[in-house]
Amino acid sequence: MAGVLVVLLVAAVGLFFWINSRITGIDGVLDDYQGRIADTPGTNWLLVGSDSRKGLSAAERKKLATGKAVGQRTDSMMLLHIPDTGDKPTLVSLPRDSAVTIPGKGRDKLNAAYNGGPQLLVRTVESVTGVHVDHYMEIGFAGFVNIVDAIGGVEINVRAAVDDPKAGLKLKKGTQVLNGAQALGYVRTRKGGALPDFERTKRQRQFLGAVVKKAASPGVLINPFTSIPLAMSATDAVAVDSGTGAFDMLSLGLAMGDSPVTTVVPFGGNETVPSGGTAVKWDRTKALALFDALKSDKPVPQSIIDSN
Repeated sequence: MAGVLVVLLVAAVGLFFWINSRITGIDGVLDDYQGRIADTPGTNWLLVGSDSRKGLSAAERKKLATGKAVGQRTDSMMLLHIPDTGDKPTLVSLPRDSAVTIPGKGRDKLNAAYNGGPQLLVRTVESVTGVHVDHYMEIGFAGFVNIVDAIGGVEINVRAAVDDPKAGLKLKKGTQVLNGAQALGYVRTRKGGALPDFERTKRQRQFLGAVVKKAASPGVLINPFTSIPLAMSATDAVAVDSGTGAFDMLSLGLAMGDSPVTTVVPFGGNETVPSGGTAVKWDRTKALALFDALKSDKPVPQSIIDSN
């Protein structure tokens, strides 16, 4: 028995260092800058889903209905706060079309900050929220699909039937297991609801919680035929700030598996930005209450969550 335990321990340590060596780091994302928000209590992650087609063949782009756009933009942005107090984590969607002031660029949609690179996006998020970002992680379309397929799909309760050719998606209402291609379409579609983009952020938070819950389940973790492909897919799929390692990603997974409180930045009305188009205007009073709670490491007031 002692010999078996030693072998398992050595294997676990070896697997950890192997995973850590495969993580792709992005230099300079969290570098300090003049006037940066001081470190705030708790741990804050900026999670970014990009619409990069990198790694997808022409046939895969056609199958997944991702289009042919070159370069990349943000497809989703979320701020995850993990408190030091032991309270539940909070996951906040930051609508990519939010009207914000981008340092050195002026008023524009939040998505435009990402065009200047991850470092400018982090700086913008910190300046408009007052929350210090401790870790950054992003994932593109190809990695998204591979992670879902590596864990054998993810169970989602589809609240209303969806038929969206633009997202390559056709789903019936009800609980069902989605494969990678279906899951990608599910979080990308703008079909459904009186406020399509608002419903979209809800689906993104719903999906993220479901995929982490499935990935952290014993049936996946203790089975080498699923855990190893998952580790390979995850490390191939994501890019993080250069200071983030496997232990940090483990804490992220544990936080997401702890049924976090989920919400979106309170908004009300629209704003025309100088670059053209209409952006989502945040409800200043409610947004400040939300972010003040996060940076003070306190629970978000229920009235703010209910308002969404």
